[in-house]
Amino acid sequence: MTQYPAPREPREPRESDFSLAELRGDGARMAPHWAPAAAPATAPVSPALIHGVTVPASSARLIAATREYGV
Repeated sequence: MTQYPAPREPREPRESDFSLAELRGDGARMAPHWAPAAAPATAPVSPALIHGVTVPASSARLIAATREYGV
């Protein structure tokens, strides 16, 4: 049976050919080419239609104490 040796990984980690700044620059140049998908409009759901959701008391207290949601 013929054995094919697997390529050895280098002992020291290789550095990438690109820096983070170059990667960010490439992304910024490509951004105008990527159009965001149109989000479908969703209608609000009446709380009376929500069934079967249970929230632990500690989580409910946390949300109630949050300025945007509770007090």
